[in-house]
Amino acid sequence: MAEKIVTISADDRLSTVEDIMTLGRVRHMPVVRGGRLVGVVSERDLLRASLSNLNDFGNDQRRAFLQAVEIRRVMSAPPVTIHPDATPEEAALVMAEKKIGCLPVVDGDDLVGLVTETDLLRYFAGVPGSRPRRLSTRARSSTGSTRSAG
Repeated sequence: MAEKIVTISADDRLSTVEDIMTLGRVRHMPVVRGGRLVGVVSERDLLRASLSNLNDFGNDQRRAFLQAVEIRRVMSAPPVTIHPDATPEEAALVMAEKKIGCLPVVDGDDLVGLVTETDLLRYFAGVPGSRPRRLSTRARSSTGSTRSAG
């Protein structure tokens, strides 16, 4: 499970997501409103929004479009989540069944982590340091911040 979680507000713009994903080299971001998880936005969501609206435009027009669109319009909601006591095998099964690339780990109303395809591939490949029995690590933060789990 990710040790640092970057969240973004549903009211932020797609251009902000693109910048964070590019600079932070992340493909999925939990979306929050009032401190509560309301969705997930992925690189795929960003690409789909860009392609569906901007096939014939240049980079400047594409960027202007991304600055105008709120994340809530393209995020996946409601989010599919998993509990911290779930096993990596359970997380992999949910992700395969739902055909999704990440699962926010939620304990009650608290977002405590994010498990991704890469996390699970490392786990199943036996990469050292990636063999948790459960997804249970804890994190706390506010919107738009990096969260440390541990």
